[in-house]
Amino acid sequence: MSNGWRVMENHKPWLAMVSIQFVFAGMTFISKAALDNGMNPFVFVVYRQGIAAVVLVLPACYFERTEAPPLSFKVFCKIFLLSLFGITLSQDLFYAALPYTSATFVTTTTNIIPVITLFTAILMRIESVNIRGMYGQAKVTGALISIMGAIVLCLYKGPPLKLFGWDGHVGHKESGGYSASLHVASEKGWTKASFLMLIAYTTWAVWLVMQAKFLKEYPARLHLTALQSLISSVQAVVVALAFDRNPCSWKLDWNLGLLSIIYCGVFVSGLSYWVQLWCTEKKGPVYIAFFSPLAILITAIISPFICPDLIHWGSVLGGLLMVGGLYLMLWAKKKEERRVECENKKHRLDEEAKKEEWGVDCDNGKHGLDDKMGSNIELV
Repeated sequence: MSNGWRVMENHKPWLAMVSIQFVFAGMTFISKAALDNGMNPFVFVVYRQGIAAVVLVLPACYFERTEAPPLSFKVFCKIFLLSLFGITLSQDLFYAALPYTSATFVTTTTNIIPVITLFTAILMRIESVNIRGMYGQAKVTGALISIMGAIVLCLYKGPPLKLFGWDGHVGHKESGGYSASLHVASEKGWTKASFLMLIAYTTWAVWLVMQAKFLKEYPARLHLTALQSLISSVQAVVVALAFDRNPCSWKLDWNLGLLSIIYCGVFVSGLSYWVQLWCTEKKGPVYIAFFSPLAILITAIISPFICPDLIHWGSVLGGLLMVGGLYLMLWAKKKEERRVECENKKHRLDEEAKKEEWGVDCDNGKHGLDDKMGSNIELV
C-alpha cells in the first residue's frame, strides 16, 4: 500500500498536467464557439479574469493567511508585469486571433511553447545546455526544427488536404451564413492571426519561466494566482475600452458566451493556473511546457464531433516539423537527465565510500592509540 501511495505521489505532477491539457482543450472549443457567435474577445478576457479573481480571493485569504509574504511595492510591480505579459497580453492576442483560425491550428501551434520556454529558461539560467555534447546539440536542433515549423504554419497555408476523396474537412461541412462569412474572413486574416497566436504563446512561455523564478521570492501560490487574476482583470478593462467602447459589447445573456466565461474563469484561470503553478514549483517551467502538445491529440479526437475544421497542407507540414522538433528535444532532455542522475548517483556512492574508508582509518587509529596507552600503563 505504501509503495502504491509513493508511486501516486511521484506521478501527481504528471497527472495534474495531463488533466490541465483536457481543460485547456475544452477552453479552445468553447471559447471559439462563443467568439464565433459574436462575443468581443477583449470583453471576454475581462469577464474571464474577473470571475477567476472572485473564485480565488476567498480561498487564498483563508488557506494562506499566514503564509503570504508582505506585498511590498517592488513585489506588486513584479506581479503587475507577470499579469500584463502572461495573462492580459497573452489572452487578448490569443482571443483576437482565435476566430480567424481553427481549433486544430490553435493546438498545433502550442508546440512552439516548449521551445520558447526552453530558450527563455536557458537565458535566465534555470536550464542549461551543453552545446558540445550530443544531447545538447539534439536539443538545439529540435528547437530550430520546431521554429521552422512555426514559420511554415504562419507563412504557408497551402491547398486543402485531399486524400482518397476526402475534402479536408474534419467534422461536418460549413453551411453558409455566419460561419461561411467567418471562413472568408479567416482566409484573408490567416497570416495575421497566425503571428498574433505565436506572439501570444511567446508571452505565455516567458511568463512560465518568470513565474518559476518569482515563486522563490513569493511562494504563496494561491495568493499569487489570485493577485494575477485580479490585476489582469483591471488591465483587461483598459485594453477592452481602448478597442471597443460600445456598451452593447458588455452585455451578457444566458447563452454559450456566459457558459464559456464561467468555464474559463473557474476551471482555466482559476483552478488550472493554480495547479500549474504548483507543478512549476515541483518540476520547473520546461516540464510544464512539454505537456502543451498533448492538446493536439485531445483536439484531434474531439474536433470531428464538435466543430468543422478545414485542414490545409501548410498546417500538416508545419505541424509535423514542430512535433518532430519537439520530441527530439524531449528525447535529448530525458537522456540528459538520466546521465546527470547517473553521475550524481556515482558521486554519492564515491562520497559514501570515502566516508566509510575514513571511518575505518579513524577506528584503526583509535585502536592503535588505545594499545599504545595500554602498554604505557603496564610499564608504569
